[in-house]
Amino acid sequence: MAQFDLNDDSVVCIVGSGAGGGTLGNELAQRGIKTVILEAGNRNEIADFVNDEWESFSQLAWTDMRTTSGSWRVHKDFPNLPAWIVKAVGGSTVHWAGASLRFQDYEFKTRTTYGALPEANLLDWPITLSDLEPYYTKAEFKMGVTSTNGIPRLPGNNNFKILHAGATKLGYKEVHTGNMAINSQPRDERGSCQQIGFCFQGCKSGAKWSTLYTEIPKGEATGKLEVRPGSMVTHIEHDASGKVTGVVYVDADGKTQRQKARVVAVAGNSLESPRLLLNSASAKFPDGLANSSGQVGRNYMRHMTGSVYGVFDQPVHMYRGTTMAGIVRDEAALNTKRGFVGGYELETLSLGLPFMAAFLDPGAWGRDFAAGMDDYPNMAGMWIVGEDMARETNRVTLDPTAKDKNGMPVASVHFDDHENDLKMRAHAYRQGGAIYDAVGATRIVQTPPYPSTHNMGTNRMSANAKDGVVNKFGQTHDVKNLFVSDGSQFTSGAACNPTLTIVALAIRQAENMSAMMGRNEI
Repeated sequence: MAQFDLNDDSVVCIVGSGAGGGTLGNELAQRGIKTVILEAGNRNEIADFVNDEWESFSQLAWTDMRTTSGSWRVHKDFPNLPAWIVKAVGGSTVHWAGASLRFQDYEFKTRTTYGALPEANLLDWPITLSDLEPYYTKAEFKMGVTSTNGIPRLPGNNNFKILHAGATKLGYKEVHTGNMAINSQPRDERGSCQQIGFCFQGCKSGAKWSTLYTEIPKGEATGKLEVRPGSMVTHIEHDASGKVTGVVYVDADGKTQRQKARVVAVAGNSLESPRLLLNSASAKFPDGLANSSGQVGRNYMRHMTGSVYGVFDQPVHMYRGTTMAGIVRDEAALNTKRGFVGGYELETLSLGLPFMAAFLDPGAWGRDFAAGMDDYPNMAGMWIVGEDMARETNRVTLDPTAKDKNGMPVASVHFDDHENDLKMRAHAYRQGGAIYDAVGATRIVQTPPYPSTHNMGTNRMSANAKDGVVNKFGQTHDVKNLFVSDGSQFTSGAACNPTLTIVALAIRQAENMSAMMGRNEI
């Protein structure tokens, strides 16, 4: 495997190895560009994954302290765990469930479509669906997304069969087992899904796409990609002109290192990426790197979420099979007659009994809670994924007092639901309950949002520098050789899981970055 010198200032240095960083690293390596990925977490291979929820959470999750504020329920239930993401090579592609859906055309144009929504900070993307469609196609092929490229969909488990029966009774039309980046047949030297049911804990069979064992090994095989686990980046450095020159990080042995670089790409998730830019403040950039607009950290989105469970008089065993085994997409269509803008999807979801006890109604005790646990074998479950509204006040800042073990101020996440989010959630709760009622549920259980797995915004794309942080290629407006390569560049969140779009943007960014380097523009 490649090993590049710390003083090699010709490399591209990527911070983070998830959907954005891992994909970008491979794409650049395939083009012959020397690339270093710095990953804060460890490298766990497939054999290391554990089919046990709590042990796996301790192995994979980013549990470093964060702080929270705002009226969102997560602040009450999980004040130091606002996000459920991975700190390991592969990032949250180790943890994700595999749902791979494209944005719809109108979801790139929220300001134009929804208008000047009070207390929201909506903005159209500087790109359109037609701009991204060729890269969506490349991403779907790379990831092996079912129902694309002739790949059959996965089979439906009991959880899906109940969802399908109830949804079709209500008249829903777009109900299926999803477009999933999980092999339904052997592909890309990986086998097909074994329906083990521990998708969130790392795929033991390797059927689920993850940069850990797809993009990164392919990039390493070129001799042009080096991945350094246990490397926590503390700040990005620049020269007198403002051009970035490299990054400072603490290695696995606790030693401070400096990697020089020609280009730096930040791909540490929508919490860690703005934190790094803000922590990289200097005399030239007193408000943080790439933050002349004041938008770094702002416009945080996490999707409007919640869950609905139906209890039945016969066993369901929802945990058997893929975690997300099906979807209802009808409510994601543009429809302003429901009393809110944007849309949402209903996706099957199953949590194991330990996580169900933690998330059903955090902090609850008593007869109702115990009854829910007793009813676990007879439960079917779904998760709501809806478009939440970008707000300037929903933001990531640096905590004024709390610091991590390296002395860096931790990320502080403030979030308040927009009125539109509340109306959408109420509608989704009703529809989810109606689906289960239609097929004979004896009880409906609504659960509050969990720590965020879909983190978006905070370094958003914008046509004008004053409105955002990066341009249409993820290049920061302020610093030509500094890029953002993760979901923090999202201008809106849409009513779908974000990973496919992150990968498509990374492929597009690599193509552009390589061309710019070839022209000596960066």
